[in-house]
This record gives sequence, C-alpha cells and structure tokens, in this order.
Amino acid sequence: MRHRIVGELMTSAVVHVRPGTGFKEIARLLAEHDITSVPVLDHEDRPVGLVSEADLLLNEAAREDPAGLLPTPHLEPRERARSRATTAAGLMTAPVVCARPEWTVVEAARLMQGERLKRLPVVDEAGRLVGIVSSSDLLRVFLRHDRAIREEIRRDVLRDTLDIDPDTLDVQVHDGLVTLVGTVEHRGQVPVVERLCRSVDGVIGVTGHLGHRTDSGGAQVSEEYSPATS
Repeated sequence: MRHRIVGELMTSAVVHVRPGTGFKEIARLLAEHDITSVPVLDHEDRPVGLVSEADLLLNEAAREDPAGLLPTPHLEPRERARSRATTAAGLMTAPVVCARPEWTVVEAARLMQGERLKRLPVVDEAGRLVGIVSSSDLLRVFLRHDRAIREEIRRDVLRDTLDIDPDTLDVQVHDGLVTLVGTVEHRGQVPVVERLCRSVDGVIGVTGHLGHRTDSGGAQVSEEYSPATS
C-alpha cells in the first residue's frame, strides 16, 4: 500500500520573488496569477520567507482613517515595521515552513493543519525550491475514480497486504464510500481490513458488514460484525 506523495501533486512551475522585489510587483503577481502568497527565494533558490495577501494588507490596515471615524490601529513593533516595508525582505513571514517531495499527502496535510497553512513550498535535499503544494492539491486524492479505489483495496489491501482472496469479499465503492460484505477467517482481521481500507487515498468512509469464522482463540463463532459507518 502507498499514499500519493507531494511530488505527484505539487505544482512545479512556482511563481516566486526575491528579497528585493517591490511591494507593487508582489501585488501584481498575486493578482495576475490568482494566488494568495509567493515564496521569497535567496540567490541559491532556497525559500527564506513567504509573502501573502495578509502581509500586504498590513500596509492598508496600519493607516489612520482620514475621516477620523476609526480608532488608531494598535500594531506590535514588528507588525508596524512590516506595514511600512516596501520590499519582500521586510514584508515576508519567516522562517518559511516547507515540505519535501517524498512526503505523503497525510504528512503534508497534518503539517498544513497544525500550522494553519494553505500552501507549502516544496524543497529538495539541498533546500532548493522544486514546487509548491496547496490544500486544494491534496484534496485531489478525493477525485479518484471509484473503480480505481476498489481495485486498490482488492489488490493492495486484501491480496498483497492481508493475503485475503479478494473474491471472497464484496467490495463496493460509491462516491468514495466503501462497503465491505463477506466473511474473513479471524475476528481480529475485521478491524484491520476496515482500518486499511479507510487509509486508502480517496476513501471518505467505510461501512463493514464482515463476519468471521473463528474468534481470536480459534473457537467457532457465527455472529456478524457490523460496525457503524466511519
């Protein structure tokens, strides 16, 4: 079994800027390419920061209301300095959080969730930029065809990982929802089958209607194991 990796989903042609790139040029690039942030690269193409729309908006937010209707904004010294910056070096958020091409979608998604990020620059072993991956890129795994998901479950989960004849279980996939019907040999295989099916890229949920021939001690049992839909 394998998860899709960042290198398969990332965008390789990355819009980027240098530390000396001016405010207006950054704003133009964001608007022209319909993106919300750009990585800032040093002379060796290593990301040293990230400039986002929010960073640019500090300039506007820090201004006093000419009509005098709004209170003077309170900004921390660092934010005030960034609000007055005119180049990427002063505007950017640093250090920048990066991913690697060999990371799985699970690793990248957990990092994005933990850091509350929507885009991650992707770097090679030398730290040079090779791409960028966004949350929408990671969500592409849920666009996988049901037939591809079903075949992966039958081949990779049942046959290759668990050594279960795929023809002994009925595997149905509809809009990413997996339904399993049939009987496995041991009680302990039931949660394992469901857990591994749930880990397949593109699976949204799993409903199991799996019986088992023997319990963990080898005694014969006849009841059906039917956990709730995940």
